[in-house]
Amino acid sequence: MSTSDGALQRAEELLERLKNRLATLEAGAEAGGDIDEAISSLTEIAELAKEIEAEVQRARQAADAGA
Repeated sequence: MSTSDGALQRAEELLERLKNRLATLEAGAEAGGDIDEAISSLTEIAELAKEIEAEVQRARQAADAGA
């Protein structure tokens, strides 16, 4: 597996975590959930998005380098 493939696989795994967290946030909103839990979910979603962006950037760099 190349470096770019590994980075893309990691990005896909992070995306799945992000989707699950979004689903949790939506379910909490529909149920009139706790504000603190919603803030925690949003914070985690933002962090996951940053990690996904970093992995995609790594994949691009590896592909550009021919790895």
